[in-house]
Parts: sequence; C-alpha cells; structure tokens
Amino acid sequence: MSSVTFLFILVCAIAILFLVLNFVLAPHNPYQEKYSIFECGFHSFLGQNRAQFGVKFFIFALVYLVLDLELLVIYPFGMSGYENGVYGLIIVLLFIGIITAGFVFELGKGALKIDSRQSYNYFNKSKNFVNTFIENK
Repeated sequence: MSSVTFLFILVCAIAILFLVLNFVLAPHNPYQEKYSIFECGFHSFLGQNRAQFGVKFFIFALVYLVLDLELLVIYPFGMSGYENGVYGLIIVLLFIGIITAGFVFELGKGALKIDSRQSYNYFNKSKNFVNTFIENK
C-alpha cells in the first residue's frame, strides 16, 4: 500500500470517527426558533419571507465582477510586456477605456447610489433635534 492510499484511508476514517462522535456526544435541543427560517437578518413572520429586495446590490456585484475580470484580462499583458509592443499597449488601453467609459456612465446615471434607510433616519432625527432646539429658544 502506498503512502497516498494510506493517507486517503486515514483521512476518511478520521472524518467518519468525528461525525460519529458529534452525533453521539453533541446535545440535541430542538425548538421552534432554531428551525425557523432566517434570511439576511429578517425573520419570516406570516408569509413575509419574500419581501422586495433592492436590485442595487446586484449592480454593485456586477460592477465588481466586470472590474475583476478586467484585471484577469490585463494580467497576461503585464506578464509579457516585452513581446506585446505598442500594438498590445493600444489594445489594452482601448479595453480599459471602454470599461472606464461604462463605469463613468453608471456613475452619471446614479446606478451606484444606494439610499440607506439608516443614514436617512439619522439625518432626519438630527434635523428634527436642531429644529426643536431653535424653536425652543
């Protein structure tokens, strides 16, 4: 038996042993709250588990994905800089320009602006506090 085969058998045996020990020794205290659905910080009360979710978070994810893939495309250019020459530089700069133009367009349209309810409530409370302070004077 080779050492790699022995290693696979040993790892599987230890994993099964730990699973059995967990089932035997771990406390089991089921209750309703433990098994209730909990998604993204919201409890599901009376059919409210399908609340509307803003699409702006997905737009941020897509922008991150595009910029991450941009780095993945530019990496080979950086690794083979001597062989690329001026033609490769122009192609990469054109690619970066197109990605940057799209990003500037998104910024101009306000697609990356998220109106946070937390900051909105905070500023409203502070304005109300200032207004009541001025009115009491």
